[in-house]
Amino acid sequence: MYEMKKEYFTGIELIDEEHGKLFEYANEIYELLHDEFVHDKYDNIKDLLEKLTDYARQHFADEEAYMESIQYKRIFTQKVQHQAFMDEIESYDLDEIDQMEDKEEVLKKMLSFVTDWLVDHILNVDTQIGK
Repeated sequence: MYEMKKEYFTGIELIDEEHGKLFEYANEIYELLHDEFVHDKYDNIKDLLEKLTDYARQHFADEEAYMESIQYKRIFTQKVQHQAFMDEIESYDLDEIDQMEDKEEVLKKMLSFVTDWLVDHILNVDTQIGK
């Protein structure tokens, strides 16, 4: 469902590979949302949030290190946007999610945020790094 399209490529191999992995996490969220055989999705949501948080943190560190290595002038803007992503992902309260009847709402919110942010950020910000 969610994949790296040619317009998402920055021309920087490591960054493009890591973006591909972030799209894979979006797919995992989508698949869990639509999995009719998993009724209490709490453990899966918890695992996805942990994996996404860890991977995004590593990706942002790699991307920022690359930008520093080329003395990229818009690195501050990137760091602010990266932190905003992390703040949103880390704002999910696992205790609150555990108590929710309809965990699909959480998954819909996660999926919308991750995919919208990822596409917008790559197209409007990250592709500028490769230029």
